[in-house]
Amino acid sequence: MHVASEQLAVRTRGRGFTDLTGSVRRFLERERCGDGLLTCFVRHTSASLLVQENADPSVREDLERFLGELVPDGDPRFSHDAEGPDDMPAHVRAALTQTSVGIPVARGQSALGTWQALYLYEHRHQGHDRSVVLQFVGTRA
Repeated sequence: MHVASEQLAVRTRGRGFTDLTGSVRRFLERERCGDGLLTCFVRHTSASLLVQENADPSVREDLERFLGELVPDGDPRFSHDAEGPDDMPAHVRAALTQTSVGIPVARGQSALGTWQALYLYEHRHQGHDRSVVLQFVGTRA
């Protein structure tokens, strides 16, 4: 059984999506992974991970617009605003999405579909330094 872990440092530019697919591919190659499962985990409460459409950026724009209407910044229902009007909405957005994603790996390649990518979804307006843990468990190539 082969186990490999890495912590990715990701600098976001503010609210939106950062594609991590290339970083995942390089990790799997560098660690000579074979068949198994890759778990990806974001270590923050105001960002999340999503497997989503990689070809048409309007999908990500529509997701952002939908979440913006569902959980608007500065919503008066929220009392937690220690870091500004996007603080609590960012936590709610993260709660509605996911902090961990499992991706099957076959012959050293992620099993993401042709039109899929792994994204870190930043929910704060300002850019942040984010940490994403990658852990592969499986065979060695």
